[in-house]
Amino acid sequence: MTDIEIPLGKRTRWYRFFEMLPALLSYSILLLPVVLSFISPLLGALFIIVYTIMWLVRAVATAGRTIQGHNALQKAQLVDWRQRLNDLENPSEALQRDDFKGWANARHRHNLEQIVAAPEGQYPKPSDLYNAVIIATYNESRDVLEPTIQALLESDYDLSHMILVIAYEERGGEAIERTATDLIKEYGGHFYSAQAVKHPHDLPGEVVGKGGNITWAGKWLKGWLKEQRIEYDNVIVTTLDSDNRAHKTYFSYVTYEFIIQADRQNLSFQPIALFLNNIWDVPAPMRVVATGNSFFNIVMSLRPHMLRNFASHSQGMRALVDMDFWSVRTVVEDGHQFWRSYFHFDGKYDVVPIFVPIYQDAVLSETTRKTLKAQFVQVRRWAYGASDIAFVATRGFRKNRTVPLFDFLAKLLRLIDNHVSWASASLIVAFGAWAPLYINPEATRSIVAHELPTIVSTLQRFAMVGLFITVFLSFKMLPPRPERYKRHRNIFMLLQWLMMPITTIAYGASAALNSQTRLLLGKYLDKFDVTEKAVVKDDKTISSS
Repeated sequence: MTDIEIPLGKRTRWYRFFEMLPALLSYSILLLPVVLSFISPLLGALFIIVYTIMWLVRAVATAGRTIQGHNALQKAQLVDWRQRLNDLENPSEALQRDDFKGWANARHRHNLEQIVAAPEGQYPKPSDLYNAVIIATYNESRDVLEPTIQALLESDYDLSHMILVIAYEERGGEAIERTATDLIKEYGGHFYSAQAVKHPHDLPGEVVGKGGNITWAGKWLKGWLKEQRIEYDNVIVTTLDSDNRAHKTYFSYVTYEFIIQADRQNLSFQPIALFLNNIWDVPAPMRVVATGNSFFNIVMSLRPHMLRNFASHSQGMRALVDMDFWSVRTVVEDGHQFWRSYFHFDGKYDVVPIFVPIYQDAVLSETTRKTLKAQFVQVRRWAYGASDIAFVATRGFRKNRTVPLFDFLAKLLRLIDNHVSWASASLIVAFGAWAPLYINPEATRSIVAHELPTIVSTLQRFAMVGLFITVFLSFKMLPPRPERYKRHRNIFMLLQWLMMPITTIAYGASAALNSQTRLLLGKYLDKFDVTEKAVVKDDKTISSS
């Protein structure tokens, strides 16, 4: 079995090389237009044109995926997943109904027929399963945590089969302990079981982060299930952040998908994270970033070969026990869980998209200045997923490799490409066209170099179709406007998109380069920078954690 732990302390030279690789590639690509323009204005111009065309193709493809993803999201929310889950209790009886019209219902019929034809015991019944929900919290207020629990109560899933665990941090202080225990007392009776579990601070071998918290809670759950004589194979574990509101059909949907998959323990299940809870309340730059991230998650749900664990996700308890839960050595335990699972299962691991949302908060702090800073810190933490490149490469290139070579190489190259593009693409598209003219005096003699800004500007206008689609769909997805805001707020929700070029660089390229530079210099992120959760009251005052 492949070792799936991140090294502590000093890395090997091989590991350090791959930690440094994303920054070396990103800075090299950013310098390439400058170097080529020094050599020849034509070479610099041709590079920028080719790069911009590639970016344009990706932008158009992403626009198409955005429409498809939005449609899939809308259709999945209309499905009666509770009824479908009930059908799995007695599939033979359900098949006697003649209401399986349409592609989606045809798939459901196929699943029922497959279960009926399978040997007894291969597919569990819904009544045999439990959903354990671990809500991770640090020092968030009741105003943040309570709606997350209330969203569980509004679920169409049978709450007598749901186990609630509020995983809170000792370092969060007495206030969060009181909040967690009070919420368990008030709402715990609605669930099969409910427990507040305190994660001790300063445990050896742990970075300060969410991974240690949910792993501690997972180990508590392991012991509790053993005491209750509930089989690990019959438990689905979902991790939620403190501000997550799961769609009411999510747990019925994920339980349905868990049952129909024969290799269910080799899978995880990924809902679509939409940062829309407080979208009306946050400053304009945060609205642009939050909406962009939401659409990115929608697009990724349609690309199974690219889909990774992000934020909230579900996985079988048996798999988690076998893997010793999540990593306690990284601040990006969600995305890293994909790679832990991939190597643990020798490449036989996939992520199944769940096309319903889990709503999350956009970044909001007490002041605009703090909010702007907190947004950068959040994106920097996500971009620190570049640290997985070294983890993946050093395991995939071993002589005793246990994963398929070509599958590993494809995944590694996509991982590298994603992080390098994240750090470099927006900067090259925004400023690259001016490199030949300002760097090489001979550029004025080159027609191509002289016309380059015009050519790139034209290509960028074609790419604007993607922005128009994003703006249109973002208005369709907006939650109802709170009464505390007047109608003119809608105008600002439209004008905010003029800031997109700025936010893409400030909260995209800059954050990614920051994370990659840290890896280059060995200045590791060893602390999870908790994104402050603030709530706007009806009188527009801000309640902070």
